[in-house]
Amino acid sequence: MTTPPDTFGVYVHVPFCAHRCDYCAFATYSDRDHLMARYVNAVLEEIDATKKRGMTPATSVFFGGGTPSRVPAPELLRILEAIPRTDDAEVTVECNPEDASVERLRAYRHGGVTRMSFGVQSTQPAVLADLGRRHGTMAHREVSEAVTEAGFATWNMDLIVGSRAEGLDDVRATLRDLLTLESAPPHISCYALTPEPATPLGRDLGRHPDEDATADAYDLVGEVLDSEGYLWEEISNWAKPGHECRHNHVYWDHGDYVGFGSAAHSHQHGRRYWNVRTPDRYVELIEADESPLGGEEFLDATTQQFERDSLALRTSRGVALEAFDSLEEIAHLVNVSHGRVTLTPKARLVANQVIIRLRSAEGSSSLG
Repeated sequence: MTTPPDTFGVYVHVPFCAHRCDYCAFATYSDRDHLMARYVNAVLEEIDATKKRGMTPATSVFFGGGTPSRVPAPELLRILEAIPRTDDAEVTVECNPEDASVERLRAYRHGGVTRMSFGVQSTQPAVLADLGRRHGTMAHREVSEAVTEAGFATWNMDLIVGSRAEGLDDVRATLRDLLTLESAPPHISCYALTPEPATPLGRDLGRHPDEDATADAYDLVGEVLDSEGYLWEEISNWAKPGHECRHNHVYWDHGDYVGFGSAAHSHQHGRRYWNVRTPDRYVELIEADESPLGGEEFLDATTQQFERDSLALRTSRGVALEAFDSLEEIAHLVNVSHGRVTLTPKARLVANQVIIRLRSAEGSSSLG
């Protein structure tokens, strides 16, 4: 799947969480629910200001966080209603398994949401405990039943591999649990656990993932999903045909998008910019009729080309053979077919070893 040139994405950041997982380094907060009503109003004001300057209708909208389902459904849908979008726009909402009631999901669907994303991570109790996840081990079944009853035709579940509490048998069991559901998720994401420095996981060296074990778990996920008819899209994503997340492809194709809310990032015509990180500061600035801009950078032509190439190389589409001066040193990491270079399955978790050899990497500020 490639993204048409006239696509435009909108990302809405929801920074509220009931509980912060041990591995999470995102701009999320479990002690700011008192800001929720003011935050929603601030996002609406930011959207309104952007529309007055001129805003392209979105072909995809993604509510991420944090936990978008932490916000009452009517409030989240107020934000969606304010966003100009095409008639066929894809609208995705991230939702914690414990929030996936049929009533909430029906409200989303009736309000214009077209797909859901659930962070299941694992179905094994010891793994969930090690990750600091709160939902129960039967959440995958409850989510599947609820999202199907609510009428969603497409949705995804996220997995994380690499926990010290997880063995290959646990990975197999999780995959079996998901794939044998009466309504199995048509899109599955799998991320390698990363020990970020400021997190409980990052500070506990004894819990850091073993790289070889993580690679084995990731390889197993890919093999099983391939055998079940899921097509590999990008380093961390597999989907049944027709169930790709269109919003993801806006990012992977180096397209233009605008972000609303605290810590939200935007990219338009080579300009990358982002809002202030904390919801407190974001709300204060909006309420004072000031810009929430936290920073910006302008990408030169070389950097833009490198980013296009490096993002494409992470996908099944790959890059043109001409993107490399030579493949001699990385021949064991890539496949070449019909003039395109793609990563081998074993190379996906070490993609940077290939990316740094792109011709466009020379002189790119993104490597600094």
